[in-house]
Amino acid sequence: MISVLFVHRSFPGQFIGLVSHFLRRGDAHVAAICERSGSAPVFGVQYAAYDAPPRSGAGVHPYAEHTDHHVRRGAAAFDAALALKDGGFYPDVIYVHPGWGEALFLRDVFPLAKSIVYCEHYYRVVGTDVGFDPEFPLPLMQTPLLALHNLPTLHALNACDAAVSPTRWQQQGFPEHWAEKIKVLHEGVDTDLIKPDPQACFTLPDGRVLRAGDEVVTYLSRTLEPYRGFHSFMRALPRLLELRPNARVLVAGGEGRGYGPRPPDGAKGWLETCLRENPVDLERVHFLGPLAYPDFLKALQVSACHVYLTYPFVLSWSLIEALAAGCLVVGSSTAPLLEVIEHGRNGLLTDFFDAPALAGLIAAALSDVASGAGIRREARRTAVERFDRSRVCLPAHLELLEGLLGERAR
Repeated sequence: MISVLFVHRSFPGQFIGLVSHFLRRGDAHVAAICERSGSAPVFGVQYAAYDAPPRSGAGVHPYAEHTDHHVRRGAAAFDAALALKDGGFYPDVIYVHPGWGEALFLRDVFPLAKSIVYCEHYYRVVGTDVGFDPEFPLPLMQTPLLALHNLPTLHALNACDAAVSPTRWQQQGFPEHWAEKIKVLHEGVDTDLIKPDPQACFTLPDGRVLRAGDEVVTYLSRTLEPYRGFHSFMRALPRLLELRPNARVLVAGGEGRGYGPRPPDGAKGWLETCLRENPVDLERVHFLGPLAYPDFLKALQVSACHVYLTYPFVLSWSLIEALAAGCLVVGSSTAPLLEVIEHGRNGLLTDFFDAPALAGLIAAALSDVASGAGIRREARRTAVERFDRSRVCLPAHLELLEGLLGERAR
């Protein structure tokens, strides 16, 4: 018997593989502390949900607003943990994403539980996402906020028994004395579910059907935003459509705030701004909004070329999922991708900002189907050998847990 507590603002988040594993065991008591409005229900999990705390009121220094909000979240998670404890739940291990403050006071409630911290990103003034894109410089007055963003994670690192980051680049972004404590363990993706399908088809909103083998370019992101290179991709589209007159483009993603700067001039989102700057033929470029996961997979399976661009920032699961689907990936030659993709072997890379080069590389990939087939096979091999959830990543996570709990971990 093992009792496991997951703490994540948007549960299950990155913990979905571990949650599923413990629920399948049959002898695990699984609980979650999460924000009520931002989490997905998982059958079999005991929830201790909290409401999102209000933003800071008057009198709080602007630099302290995020820290104040982190403390409020920490206090809400503290109350949720007390409710679990009062109900007789005491975890053997706590998996926690500390970035929003929920981990601040958990040790006070469960001092004997082992704690494994998910270290997603360390904010820096230079060298990562901030300052990467000269089009969107960070005002000097906002730079002190970056160090304060790190406080909840550093507090959790100081108190934890183990820590993980999904990629080496993310691990090495932390100061050396902290990075040494962090083990590189990706969450993995389901490569049995996500795989090539030569019979795949994708139905457009107007009823037209695209099939595997058609000249389909895909750009799929949670949010259409500069952090994921949406502006660079849109700047490449007019030239790409000119070079490949039979190509169709599927663009999926929401228009929320995302990670980075807000669009200018009161625009609803970056789609409106980028379309105004780069008008495209809407008979050939299909903006689909957010996709349900089955449709997301179908889009990958019909893709002749999948585009993934990112600042030096957290690597999206969608990149690994695209590899698992056997996509021919054209990506940005930024540090997170360089850890996964070797140009010409399992994908193609180009400069994040060079829209003409991006258009040319996509067009070349579409024209050379024979070379692309070998790259696709290697992409799939990369996903299976390095990122398979059940056969590679989950066993590594359980080995880490076994070092803390012994046989109960299995």
